[in-house]
Amino acid sequence: MSSSRPPIAPKLTGSPIRPTHDQVVVLYVTIVFTVVIFALWNIPGARRIINPLKLLTISWHEGCHIVAAVITGGTILSVTIDPNLGGCTRVEGGHPPTILCAGYVGSAVLGGVFVLGGFDTLVAKILSFVLGIGLIVPLVLVRDKLTILLTFCFEGLLVGFWFIDHAYVLLDPREESAGFVKIRTISSFALRWYCLFVGIMNVFYVIWDITDDKFFRKVNDSDITQWNVLYPRIKAPVWAIFWILFDVAVIIGFLFIGIASFKLNKYQMRAQADNFLPT
Repeated sequence: MSSSRPPIAPKLTGSPIRPTHDQVVVLYVTIVFTVVIFALWNIPGARRIINPLKLLTISWHEGCHIVAAVITGGTILSVTIDPNLGGCTRVEGGHPPTILCAGYVGSAVLGGVFVLGGFDTLVAKILSFVLGIGLIVPLVLVRDKLTILLTFCFEGLLVGFWFIDHAYVLLDPREESAGFVKIRTISSFALRWYCLFVGIMNVFYVIWDITDDKFFRKVNDSDITQWNVLYPRIKAPVWAIFWILFDVAVIIGFLFIGIASFKLNKYQMRAQADNFLPT
């Protein structure tokens, strides 16, 4: 028996920020993904596997610098977006603190929005369009054949995850006198986890930026180094701590938003998401 009406979240009797069972899983996965991304970003060889997602993260970060530069009256001299060299936007004029601030703030906000996709299937489906476009756009500046191939692989996964969330389970035959009843349920949270992974990568870009600068000696300096150049009285480690704490505060804030806003269980989420471009 089916209904075309979107599901209604169950009435909550406790605190709105008390996570449901499904939301607790999202919190645990968030921690796991943070560790996994840190490893993938810094282990030689493995770093190349996530090049397409790194390009997406770096492109958005540099894009925020560009927008801030234009808004404050600056002129863009050059833009570099490379998964190995890092990103770099050279600007003449404008308001340097605003331009520099826009990178980490923009990365954290975009990441926070994608983190919300980890809580709700419909949100993840909508964000998948942003992700699909975001993976392709950086290829304009990429000439590395492996990175291009990996990008299309990640695009393929994104498309595949739209369809992998379908499965059938058999209910007890007593539920229906005519025999077994097939209902749609969820076999995978793949699309939600994809968005959550991308979200965490963007939120904590400052950490990846610092490790690239310190351990891999990338050509382009991190924004932390630039903050130290802009305000030399404040040492780079202080700037690093400040921005890392900022990112932690951002992801905690978005996790609370996710917990308070998306209370549907996995079956209700599936039913709701099926009303938006059903597959």
